[in-house]
Amino acid sequence: MKRGWLALFVVVSAGSAYAIDAGIAFDDPQMQARYEKITSEVRCLVCQNQTIKDSNAFLAVDLRREIRRMLTEGKTDAEIYDFLVVRYGDFVLYRPRMSGKTLVLWIAPFLLIVVGGLVAFKVVRGRMAMSIDDDSDSNQATG
Repeated sequence: MKRGWLALFVVVSAGSAYAIDAGIAFDDPQMQARYEKITSEVRCLVCQNQTIKDSNAFLAVDLRREIRRMLTEGKTDAEIYDFLVVRYGDFVLYRPRMSGKTLVLWIAPFLLIVVGGLVAFKVVRGRMAMSIDDDSDSNQATG
């Protein structure tokens, strides 16, 4: 019976051992929600395919600590994002702001859809203009 309880304890406590953000949660649920939102929208510059919320790289740990500090100092989300962009560039944000530099990122998907639609339209139109001579080909083969 003791082994069963020990196994249960190990299984339950193992989840916290793999927690990436070991920082103490904020007492204020709104502050914690802001922290979670910001850390899930900032790219880990070491991993590049993960948010700093999901990364255990040293830089991600440092950025989480910095964001936590700025939140406790009363900084707004916009001020925190501005700080990160000034320090690391637009690449640090998963959803970059619309500016002259990132305009291509915002317009390119729409342009690709329009170009793809035009190509599909021309292909379909070209195929509709082609004549179907299946009957004459089959008559010559059997005749």
